[in-house]
Amino acid sequence: MSRIAAIVQELENEATTTRRVLERVPSDKLAWKPHAKSMSLGELALHVAMSPGVICGWASQDVTQLTGEKTPTPKSTDEILAAHDQSIKTSKDLLGKIGDAGLDKMWSAKAGDNTLMSMPKGSLVRAIVMNHWIHHRGQLSVYLRLLDVPLPSIYGPSADENPFAARK
Repeated sequence: MSRIAAIVQELENEATTTRRVLERVPSDKLAWKPHAKSMSLGELALHVAMSPGVICGWASQDVTQLTGEKTPTPKSTDEILAAHDQSIKTSKDLLGKIGDAGLDKMWSAKAGDNTLMSMPKGSLVRAIVMNHWIHHRGQLSVYLRLLDVPLPSIYGPSADENPFAARK
């Protein structure tokens, strides 16, 4: 299996899990924040939904100019789910174009003339597309727990769902 095929397979597996979490986001709580310094539930959910596509877009470039643009505020859970579905489609398309050879090419993030980070595109995909995305999904699951929203199974049973339990 090629490196890109393995990454796409992992992306698809994580996307299925992420969608289950995003489906639980209540539209009537999108403005809720656990702390004044935190993103709102809606902002965080949309960030989780959009991150793979946005960051794979970075990986399709050699240099990305970061502007500090804030994640938009969604109006509904349906909007978040649509953004997630589009993000995964975009990610798979872009990863296919990058290919195995492209993973070894260098990428840099800049703010104006200041280089913030440089790494091989393969490291960008691993560290930011996958790890950063999964980190924020975990953060989102904490938000949902604080709102007493039942959590789906992620990597194993949650306190609310056990996919491994015997079915009657």
